Amino acid sequence: MLPPDASNCGWYDMLPAPGPAQRVQGRERADWVVLGAGITGLSAARRLAGHLPEARILLVEARRVGSGASGSNSGFLTDVGHYEKGLRPEAHLRKIRLARAGIAEVRERVRAHAIQCDWSEGGRLHGAAGDAGRRALERLLGQLEALGEPYEALAAQKLEAITGSGYYRAGARLPGSGALEGGGPLRLQCREGSIETPKLLLTSNAFAPALGFLRQRLFPLAVFASLTRVLTEDEQAVLGGDRAWGLVPEVAVGTTVRRTPDQRILIRNSACYAPGGRFPADRTARARAAHRDSLRVRFPDLAHVDLESTWGGVVAISLNGSPFFGHLAPNVFGAAIFNGVGMAMGSALGMLLADEALGAESDLLRDARSLARPSWLPPPLLLGLAVRPALAWMHHQARAEI
Repeated sequence: MLPPDASNCGWYDMLPAPGPAQRVQGRERADWVVLGAGITGLSAARRLAGHLPEARILLVEARRVGSGASGSNSGFLTDVGHYEKGLRPEAHLRKIRLARAGIAEVRERVRAHAIQCDWSEGGRLHGAAGDAGRRALERLLGQLEALGEPYEALAAQKLEAITGSGYYRAGARLPGSGALEGGGPLRLQCREGSIETPKLLLTSNAFAPALGFLRQRLFPLAVFASLTRVLTEDEQAVLGGDRAWGLVPEVAVGTTVRRTPDQRILIRNSACYAPGGRFPADRTARARAAHRDSLRVRFPDLAHVDLESTWGGVVAISLNGSPFFGHLAPNVFGAAIFNGVGMAMGSALGMLLADEALGAESDLLRDARSLARPSWLPPPLLLGLAVRPALAWMHHQARAEI
């Protein structure tokens, strides 16, 4: 089963149409195959090519490169996770080191190839609007204090001066985050051909269960985002605040907001269980309505501004917030389950997965190996019965943050 198209994704709509795809036709042989061409797969393939310049490495994607969750994200590369509870300081520091290695890798590629992606290292804002958000913000700041991580606490007036929105009651600014826009050979059967390879790196994230892996270690969650049209000069003047910023909520189901350098507003919220990586056809329209409401309460003067595009993407979530890294089967290695913040961690674990498959050693690789395994989950039917009401309750509890 193919994953759904990321239709009407605002990021893609800004780009020229891609050229024709190269399809697998007939019988192919490769020294290595990387299955899944999102940020993790691209990072893994590049690292492999650096180690093995003479090898034949095939990067395989069911749709187009970057067409999954990697290409439909909000543009944050996050180094310090803030929805995880109960992590010991040393475990949290390992994850921070890995995420920062991923950010460094992306930064190097952006600069080396002069990629026009509005790269920014101005950090990210955290905003709390209601009681649930304020409690979560206090936990975050306490966690940062314990880890010795820097932050700037922001009162409501300061947040309003930056964002132009008086909706938030408290917040913080965190530096360090980026933003951008077996024994025998393995056989991969494609629609029009097949590939035989001795080694496979699986980087398909939420779609790993469809290939027989991580079936009771992840649950797929669809999240939705919208972009407005470009604001007029008059609308920009009314909005005020800084001309580019990004704010994440203090609860997992809250609203992410960005003001992009080209003067659009991005709203991301709404989540639903997506078994098989699919979600109901009407879910995008319902998310769009929620995004309009979120825009209106934050920026009443922009309530008339159209949402130019709305899209959904499927991410992988684990019960304990931990990603997967390592061996899946003989000659099969995998990196997956990034819990909605995979740009930095996926970049790091992608390149380290190539190192792992080649038997390399490094401090970062030891950090990756020491990550906790994703917790066991019940079978899909029982999982769906549990996840749906849990999400509904989370949305109810955090309604001020949405």
